[in-house]
Amino acid sequence: MRPSNRALDEMRTVSIETDFTKHAEGCALIKMGDTHVLCTATIEDRVPPFIKGSGLGWVTAEYGMLPRATNTRMRREAASGKQGGRTVEIQRLIGRSLRAGVDRVALGERQITVDCDVLQADGGTRCASITGGWIALRLAVNKLMKAGDVISDPMPDPVAAISCGIYAGQPVLDLDYPEDSEAGVDGNFIMTGSHQLIEIQMSAEGSVFSRDQMNALMDLAEKGVSELAAAQKAATS
Repeated sequence: MRPSNRALDEMRTVSIETDFTKHAEGCALIKMGDTHVLCTATIEDRVPPFIKGSGLGWVTAEYGMLPRATNTRMRREAASGKQGGRTVEIQRLIGRSLRAGVDRVALGERQITVDCDVLQADGGTRCASITGGWIALRLAVNKLMKAGDVISDPMPDPVAAISCGIYAGQPVLDLDYPEDSEAGVDGNFIMTGSHQLIEIQMSAEGSVFSRDQMNALMDLAEKGVSELAAAQKAATS
């Protein structure tokens, strides 16, 4: 039995609220159970120096957690003068995951920055950030297309992410914190709505795992991403 009483292949309740803030070109507040992440997308008419003049667009991301996103207060990273290693790793993952789902030629020579701020954490913050970040990005690109600044749709397929793992000897979908903290195997699966893989982060957290178990987790991830992609499309249509 899972701590949440969910079935092995059952996700947490997902809700998405767009236009949560008024200033960003794209915005989505995504809630996956008790994990809540605010994602905003900002369009800029510039690109990093290393692709300037190439005609290619760029998508990047920043990630952070509010001090009381967890059950004890975390010190703001700004107060220490630098980002922690976990923060840097996660925001790089978000950025490259979202870029993988964008036709950078069609986007044109501009940059879109996706900011992901964790308001409340209960496991799976990076997955929620990628899934919500794609929605914010999609809404920003919709504005570019409506204005005629982008002609061909650079985002034909959603990009979503979901966690899976081996908990109490069973493959389970969408780990919350109690499961994540005790899982023998923990993985994050990033893929498109058509199940093309972008990245898999997989590790044993106390026990090894077999190819059959890996395949079972892949099947669960595909199911979860299909549900998330449907929610993404509904939120941005």
